[in-house]
Amino acid sequence: MKAAHTIGPRTIEVRDIPIPIAAPDGLVLQISVCGVCGSDVRRWREGPGATALPVVAGHEAVGRIVAVGAQVTGYAIGERLAIAPDTHCGTCYYCERGLYNLCDNLHLVGITPGWQGGFAEYLPLSGEVLRNGIVHRVPAALSDVAAALSEPCASVLASHNTLGTTLGDTVVVIGAGPIGCIHIAVAQARGARVIVAQRSEPRRLLARRFGPDLVIDASTQDVISEVLAFTEGRGADAIICANGVAETQAQAVMMARKGGAVVLFGGLPKANPMVTLDANRIHYGEISVLGAFSYHPTIHALALDTLARGLVPAEHLVTHLFALDDINEAFEVASTGRGLKVMVAPDPAILDWPLA
Repeated sequence: MKAAHTIGPRTIEVRDIPIPIAAPDGLVLQISVCGVCGSDVRRWREGPGATALPVVAGHEAVGRIVAVGAQVTGYAIGERLAIAPDTHCGTCYYCERGLYNLCDNLHLVGITPGWQGGFAEYLPLSGEVLRNGIVHRVPAALSDVAAALSEPCASVLASHNTLGTTLGDTVVVIGAGPIGCIHIAVAQARGARVIVAQRSEPRRLLARRFGPDLVIDASTQDVISEVLAFTEGRGADAIICANGVAETQAQAVMMARKGGAVVLFGGLPKANPMVTLDANRIHYGEISVLGAFSYHPTIHALALDTLARGLVPAEHLVTHLFALDDINEAFEVASTGRGLKVMVAPDPAILDWPLA
């Protein structure tokens, strides 16, 4: 089978390796499509490191079961499954409290060394993944491409569940990449007004597909002033930093209303993770500053249902599909921000999916 190995910075090599055999307590998926995550792009830029083995990345995958281990029950050949990367241990302090995304011993499909990802024709899922990972059946009416959005969609849904986004809220989304645009759709589905701030003109144009109430050109306009004007001086109920720019996190605190919330959804570069926030404004305004990382496995199932109901429009999000052999081009496009969601399709038939 073909599998895409990241062998160095900005270098992926498609290699021919043996088709995996299902473990007695596992199964094998034939991958149809796998999304390129922003975290995949960051690791692609860095490479696997001088001492690390080549990595087969990809954790937003959908495929069909082609082999089932002798000990496995509840799964059948031909079923479509969507996966997400997290596999928790089930025994640590956090797992015992149901906080599986905070597991001290978390393993990630397509990220943890030795855990093959979905940028391949076939993907083995071990018994550990089936027991403690995130694996759900794809609803019959949902396309494979749309189902592959379930992983990033789940992260977004988890944030809005925490915020309690509802009718009458005003939500600011800073950053109009794929994640930012999913935030727009989810906030709207929950009844909120949405403001989007983005420096890139192509991204602002793409964000308009989702019908936000206000789009701010962050390269020429004062984002804080625009948000305050829209909210009659109060500030927004929630500001979501859907990017990795420290400056916008500081700005977010300044545009939150009293009792509002700021969500640090995008991580900062590991080499420079520090940011300065106005602590007095947070203190006297009782502003919540929340981290956002991953989600409970049940949220992934909710994401599939959300996509199947059309509440997050896949046709607006997925702008590029590439064959597995063209994966280097896929990563180049994803890294430039010329479109929104970029996906790699080991199944050539998926390339005919209608693109927005």
